[in-house]
Amino acid sequence: MVEHEPTGPVDRLSFTFSRVTMWGPAFIVCIMFYEVVMRYMFQAPTLWVNELSLWAAGAVYVTAGLYSMQQRSHIRIFVLYDMAPLWLRRIFDVISTLCVAIFFIAVLWGAFGEALAKFWRWEAFGTAWDPPLPATIKPLVLITLFLVSLQAFSNLIRDWPASPAVRKTFDVVCGILIIGLCLAALPFVLDVAGEGSSVPMVWRIVLCALLVISVVLCLVGLVRDFNTTPEPIVEEYDPLEDLGLADARNDAPGEVLAGRPPPVDEAAGGVDPMRDPRPSERSVKQ
Repeated sequence: MVEHEPTGPVDRLSFTFSRVTMWGPAFIVCIMFYEVVMRYMFQAPTLWVNELSLWAAGAVYVTAGLYSMQQRSHIRIFVLYDMAPLWLRRIFDVISTLCVAIFFIAVLWGAFGEALAKFWRWEAFGTAWDPPLPATIKPLVLITLFLVSLQAFSNLIRDWPASPAVRKTFDVVCGILIIGLCLAALPFVLDVAGEGSSVPMVWRIVLCALLVISVVLCLVGLVRDFNTTPEPIVEEYDPLEDLGLADARNDAPGEVLAGRPPPVDEAAGGVDPMRDPRPSERSVKQ
């Protein structure tokens, strides 16, 4: 797969956080190895490894869809899409992007209140170690769906590709939206109004740092890619690569590749490969 380079504020944000979460599986393997050693070699099992692995795996599973959307590697059914002309493909792309946006709006409508309540009271898992899984994973789902929706629109505009004016307008609107939401969330996370939130101060600092990083990434994406017109990457499937014959294509004459093989001189003993190799009835009788 050819990796799509990030272009614009949405791509920068998705690409950076997705690259960070890629280390999640390695982190899970390390702590599980630590648990195995402590349990079977020192007879001292831990309380936190299993639940921390669930916590990290849940975060990786949720954010993996963001990277898949940015890389255009999500599961799609191309039976009708490949047979359709270009104008109909664009209609299919618009419909699929709208479906992603409608799904996000539906989830936001039904789960925003619950996610906000769980985060505000810092709801824990209810086990011996008691990690705040509901307080973190529930809001993470909504945040990821929001970014996935923006990423779907970004892919739609860049893969056609749209005119520079449309792309720049989209980048500016998305940058303002993301930066505005991050700045509006800062007082809420810090509990400036003093409403008595149960979120620990350490987590408040971490969340504020993530919001500041998001603002910086959006600004970097706007500045670096504002005058850059990205070219869509078209991945072509080559069946010769599966057969190990990709190098033979360069050695073949141009007439053969174009379907026009050179004439064969039968007097010199040449054999036409396009002729039916089966003997004719006349030669058999003779």
